[in-house]
Amino acid sequence: MFLFILRRLGGGLLLLFVILTVTFFLLNSVGNDPARQILGPTASAEVVEAKRVELGLNLPLVVQYLNWLRAAVTGDLGSSWYSSQPVTALLGYAVPPTLSMVIAAILLSTLIGTAVGMLAATRRGALDRGLQIFATLIQSVPAFLVAIVLAVVFAVQLRLVPPTGYTSFLSSPAGWFASIVLPVIALAVASIATIALQVRGSTIDVLRQDYVRTLRSRGLPTRSVLLRHTLRNAAGPALTTVSLSFIIAISGSVIVEKVFNIPGIGTQANTSASKGDLPVVMGVVAVTVVLVVVVNLLVDLAQGWINPKVRVA
Repeated sequence: MFLFILRRLGGGLLLLFVILTVTFFLLNSVGNDPARQILGPTASAEVVEAKRVELGLNLPLVVQYLNWLRAAVTGDLGSSWYSSQPVTALLGYAVPPTLSMVIAAILLSTLIGTAVGMLAATRRGALDRGLQIFATLIQSVPAFLVAIVLAVVFAVQLRLVPPTGYTSFLSSPAGWFASIVLPVIALAVASIATIALQVRGSTIDVLRQDYVRTLRSRGLPTRSVLLRHTLRNAAGPALTTVSLSFIIAISGSVIVEKVFNIPGIGTQANTSASKGDLPVVMGVVAVTVVLVVVVNLLVDLAQGWINPKVRVA
């Protein structure tokens, strides 16, 4: 098991290194002069050159990258070129709102998707057909459209929750719940359909296995057969879908945060990218990739616990 974790962790670190390296060089190959963007078109050439030296932009690109990477390994992601605030401080404000939404959305979609998928696989009939129709329709609807409809109906017309803004959990648990409930639903809807379909298909495959028929023939209660044996063996593909749903939710949060005016990672990334604030953009990419690697590692560990064959694959 220890070697299994080391392999997965090593793969995650390699992925992090590759993505950060590619991102850094792509961002620096655009051709714009960050110093000129920061100072504006009226700044003199001497002032712009002094700014380039201050930011280290006068150094060769490879040297810039190695300097950034060396600092990043120690936890120093640099400072914003525009506000001079440490990137870690900016991300400290942006990460909690996004994580609150994404984690809640994944938990909600996993619970509901698993329950609906199991019911559709065991009951079949109208419920099964309804699930497939619903999944096809909802997967074609973008998350931002769902977010807008939820905001208009429940926040503007019914006034059940505030339409915009974010309240931290420590400030007010009730306010925190009210501020994220609609974004969470907007992010979770498509994932619910995807997970439900995956659980349905896996469960149907497992129910056709001989050992399930044997368990039923021995008189085991249907609930025990489904929860203790069928669900565990059908959970593998569903867990992979959950990890993919996490990545989709992270990317979808960019638009959802915009709709509900939530100061999360998506908002920070959009603002920084539009200004060309490279250190902040790199910080957002680093944190996002780390989150994805951690989630994939947890999913791999869960897969290894459910199916020991995965550990030696």
